[in-house]
Amino acid sequence: MPSISILALRAVCVAACLLSFGAARAALFEDDEARRAILDLRQKVDQMQQRNADQLRKLSEDNTQGSEQLNGQLGQLRRSILELSNLIESLRGELAAVRGQGEQLAREQLQLARELAEVQRRQKDIAQGTEERLKKFEPSKVTVDGLEFMAEPAETRDYDAALAVMRKGDFALALPAFTDFVRRYPASGYHPSALFWLGNLHYAQRNYKDAMAQYRALVAVAPAHLRAPEAMLSIANCQVELKETKAARKTLEDLVKAYAQSEAATVAKTRLAKLK
Repeated sequence: MPSISILALRAVCVAACLLSFGAARAALFEDDEARRAILDLRQKVDQMQQRNADQLRKLSEDNTQGSEQLNGQLGQLRRSILELSNLIESLRGELAAVRGQGEQLAREQLQLARELAEVQRRQKDIAQGTEERLKKFEPSKVTVDGLEFMAEPAETRDYDAALAVMRKGDFALALPAFTDFVRRYPASGYHPSALFWLGNLHYAQRNYKDAMAQYRALVAVAPAHLRAPEAMLSIANCQVELKETKAARKTLEDLVKAYAQSEAATVAKTRLAKLK
């Protein structure tokens, strides 16, 4: 858009041309006509100058308003750019923080996984240890002298303890141990075997009547027990020691009839041949 000085210069040039033209014409007409022509020309020049002034003023105002509007828009644009820049920086910071948090979270998750694995391992160890301890209090299947049965941990412990003392040859301690066992566990699967060993302990101390009582108790409560034939043979031995020969023969004969296929029956036959 042309500047104000250029427009003014153009207006002056136009006015000069019109004045020159008017002067030329004035020389051709009479004085009145020349004066009228000059007045008309001056009026036209004044009108043209006024129009140029108005146009210049309007142009100046438009330029001023356009400049102010442009400055306002530029200012707003600068502020928007600044705000956008600040937002970008803020987003960068937040992104960095999120990345840092993500890395921290990954480390925490890894640590948590390790701790969880350790807890699970400890729980497994505790469960296994608890199960093993509980097994000490739960009945278990055992087999003694060919007889399979369920036994409480206390039964097994006390029976094995009494048997271990007897096998060491300490009959004085083994005798009360088995006596106490028979009294405490009358329904135990160990009971027949305990009666047999208790009879043997009495026999070793020459308590023949007490020994016979234990052997007979075994045969009465468990006639099919593996130790029953041997118990009957031991009863006969006690009777022989007590000089009860007739009773001994009767016991041996019953043994042969009841347990004909046993080793004790074979021994009983030999002894019957010797008894008179």
